[in-house]
Amino acid sequence: MFIQTEATPNPATLKFLPGRVVLPEGTFEARDAAGAERSPLASALFAVPGVSGVYFGHDFISVTKTEGVNEWPQVKPAVLGAIMDHFQSGRPVLEAGAVLEEDDTADEFYDEADHDTVVTIKDLLETRVRPAVAGDGGDITFRGFRDGIVYLEMKGACSGCPSSTATLRQGVQNLFRHFLPSVREVQAV
Repeated sequence: MFIQTEATPNPATLKFLPGRVVLPEGTFEARDAAGAERSPLASALFAVPGVSGVYFGHDFISVTKTEGVNEWPQVKPAVLGAIMDHFQSGRPVLEAGAVLEEDDTADEFYDEADHDTVVTIKDLLETRVRPAVAGDGGDITFRGFRDGIVYLEMKGACSGCPSSTATLRQGVQNLFRHFLPSVREVQAV
């Protein structure tokens, strides 16, 4: 099994491409070992010293290391080994019944009068923003819209990335303002 790696804009995160589907649908994120319990693969990755976050997309795995603990040359071989061992074992990526983070709309907030604006925001996120962000090993999801401010959640490599603020302000905010004059600002939650 050959696993490719790619750097991300976040120096603390690497993107691992195992050459197969990781999750057929949805995404999964664990920010600590307790959050990884629903996934044998995430649990194995958190057993690697220095791993502080794991994010699964359709065909990639983003792994974040603890800053200052170990450098990638020390962490990367163990992460590669854990991924390879997992896929060769035939175990599932997620345990049966584990809930994915797709369709996590329960925490969304917006005024019903803004419904059409929110539909357009979600469409722009899905068609123009999320594919680009996934290319960098992360994800971005809608959380709310109030008083002209769009609230988005950054996940995977994008969470805690030094360039995520610039991505939100110069990329996403400008895109939304172009199509939706009612959008004044974009903020991360």
